[in-house]
Amino acid sequence: MHFVKDVSYLTDYKLKLTFEDNIVKIADLKPHIDGEIFEPLKNIDYFKNVRINSDIDTIVWPNEADFSPDFLYEIGEKA
Repeated sequence: MHFVKDVSYLTDYKLKLTFEDNIVKIADLKPHIDGEIFEPLKNIDYFKNVRINSDIDTIVWPNEADFSPDFLYEIGEKA
């Protein structure tokens, strides 16, 4: 299982993610922002509020929306 060590906002709905194995990937989340919990993320200013939650080892937003670190690893492209 993977976990996210660091996140930074890039542009649009793209995030730069550093994983526990020090692999850095770029994840475009635009096609994956679907459903009620993710609705606020469609606002780019809200999307930029992404942070790491070390309790669950992945990225989260203020409304506690999150993505599985394994999913992020899978969809991410090596930077």
